[in-house]
Amino acid sequence: MKAKSDLLAAKRQSAAAGSPAAARPGLRRPTVRMPAAERRAQILSKAFEFFAEYGLTAQTRALAEACGVSQRLLYSVFPNKAALINAVYEAEIAGPFKVVWFVQLRDRNVPLEQRLRAFYREYYEAILTRRWLRLFLYASLAEVEMAPTYIAAIIRTLLNTIIEEAAFDAGLALPTDPGLAQEMGWTLHGNISHLAIRRHVYRDGTTQDVDKVIALHITAFLASVPVMLASLSQPPRALS
Repeated sequence: MKAKSDLLAAKRQSAAAGSPAAARPGLRRPTVRMPAAERRAQILSKAFEFFAEYGLTAQTRALAEACGVSQRLLYSVFPNKAALINAVYEAEIAGPFKVVWFVQLRDRNVPLEQRLRAFYREYYEAILTRRWLRLFLYASLAEVEMAPTYIAAIIRTLLNTIIEEAAFDAGLALPTDPGLAQEMGWTLHGNISHLAIRRHVYRDGTTQDVDKVIALHITAFLASVPVMLASLSQPPRALS
């Protein structure tokens, strides 16, 4: 299997060979002029697509070519690669998350199971896309702070909200250790996130309806909450 860098190089060579400019050395396609805000949005969109396909270690020269601009123009919009990656995070990783989801999850006028189903169906469609997941995983492998930042800024609040509502719904007290409470939340969030990874990254060929699978995970989570909370209130059993 070729490395991503090899695939990218081969793709660039193939594109160059088929372009009119390839027959006339020294010439490059002229850059289309556009307003600064439009140019920035165009580069961000292309960068999201590019990094999700080739990883964050790919060279900005190839990114500039993918955007149809020169490296000089790319760096006039973003002073360095780190600034571009941070902008991609803000626009494409954290950006799609809707703050209103927290409000809806805390609306106790609606049954909790219904709230969770509505939230995770939207989250699955809006956030857990193929490009989003690939970029998130690439960032983790490259040890870029994208994944830790997203978890610290958004997911921990989400996990706390889910566990607070689940404990209230079960009529039980929250764990005194916030870290353990978050681990309880991961038993649901992790399962649904991995569902998306299996389908979009692992190319799992299952034909099971997504809504039904999400509902299955939510039902299992809510049934397990009293058991998990009870186990946390008791001292651990000694291994025989």
